[in-house]
Amino acid sequence: MSHIRRLLNLYNMSTTNLSAYDANRVPHAGGMKFDIIVSDWNSEVTFALCDGAVETLKKHGAFDKDIRVFHVPGSFELVYAAKKSCQCKNVDAVIVLGSVVRGGTPHFDYVCQGTTNGIAALNAEGVKPVIFGLLTTDNMQQALDRAGGALGNKGVECAQTAIRMVGFTCDIDENAYVAL
Repeated sequence: MSHIRRLLNLYNMSTTNLSAYDANRVPHAGGMKFDIIVSDWNSEVTFALCDGAVETLKKHGAFDKDIRVFHVPGSFELVYAAKKSCQCKNVDAVIVLGSVVRGGTPHFDYVCQGTTNGIAALNAEGVKPVIFGLLTTDNMQQALDRAGGALGNKGVECAQTAIRMVGFTCDIDENAYVAL
């Protein structure tokens, strides 16, 4: 792929409503259990992400009783909370939702990198799918655009990803084979 085509693809990704998806590709979520961990920092953004996630889980058949929402002070704390949720037997997937907006110090880089690495490590453990819903933006408008604004709601995308990953986990477990 040419350099220009790659740049156009990146541009399109940043200007396209990423909440649009094929609902037929998402399994029925009835009986699936989800924890949603929400950072209270930048709550105007993160609470909208949570609303989008909860609405999408319900739209696909998840029951109210099977959706638990927990709050943590900031995005860095999402990793600890997700690890604790993964240890619960009655949870099929964990969704983490946060928003970090670039400021004038390196703090943005440390929080983003630490949170990203922590969530990636949890996924590598393979206990439960942990869905990464951390917005890392240059300004608040970019975050709002991705929390129900012009570019959709990342919470919607995270919820449908969580449902699909629980479906994948069930499929892979059902088709497990015994090594000789």
